[in-house]
Amino acid sequence: MKIDDAQAPQSAAAEPEAAREPFLVALGERVRSLRARKGMTRKAFAVASDVSERHLANLELGVGNPSVLVLRQIAQALGSPMAELLGDETASSPEWLLIRDLLRGRSDDELRRGRLALAEQYGEASRPGARTQRIALIGLRGAGKSTLGQMLADSLDVPFVELNRELERVAGCSISEVHNLLGQAAYRRYERRALEETIQLYPDAVIATPGGIVSDPATFNLLLSHCYTVWLKASPEEHMQRVMAQGDLRPMAGSSEAMEDLRRILSGRSAFYGRADLSFDTGGKPASESFAQLREAISASLGR
Repeated sequence: MKIDDAQAPQSAAAEPEAAREPFLVALGERVRSLRARKGMTRKAFAVASDVSERHLANLELGVGNPSVLVLRQIAQALGSPMAELLGDETASSPEWLLIRDLLRGRSDDELRRGRLALAEQYGEASRPGARTQRIALIGLRGAGKSTLGQMLADSLDVPFVELNRELERVAGCSISEVHNLLGQAAYRRYERRALEETIQLYPDAVIATPGGIVSDPATFNLLLSHCYTVWLKASPEEHMQRVMAQGDLRPMAGSSEAMEDLRRILSGRSAFYGRADLSFDTGGKPASESFAQLREAISASLGR
């Protein structure tokens, strides 16, 4: 069901701030946050949902009032349940409600301990000590995961694994073909399988992960449970400069809205990247200096 501009409400510029419905404003913020977490530009989002960019822009600004069918299209494009769009994803059963009440108001550290306890209870945790034998690097493109990952693996004399290459092996085609021919949902399935096989095959390794691995909670939980994770950070400007210096001229880097999209993606994913065991800023440093400091930080964190 294509939603075109003629069906969209008037521009947000004509809508007084006080007249905006709080529920629609909150809905728009959730949609924008989920889109950023998935790393989707608004143009790509419009294509995936079959809803016009103007209609989506008004929705994200809190002045669009979408129908249930349009919300379903948007939820499918984001790979999220409609309940998450509506802000109440934990209201599907009495047990969910009881668990939610137990967790409400807890600190990040308390929630982390609870997550690890659940992972151990339900079989996602690795055996004691095994998790720290695999070092997984997470973060956006241009953070230095491939360069520093290879250097770190060489220094530790362990295999270096690029999860994207493992994904292509599992899928039997390139990343672009998976995206273009099979879609986002298939990509996430192959990503999960690639991670599962990597964990089974490599008891010791340094793993460079795709930037969007945090987009799927199940896959990210698996990574956190079986690997010592390091978030490689940099400023949005430095991320962009590095990607373009590598000759990557994909739409993300060529768009006039690229920096704003990149900032939103980083903002949407930062809370998930922040679940890593260690955060390390690679900004403003050559690779050799970053590597020396990174290895020292990992050694200190692991007590090696």
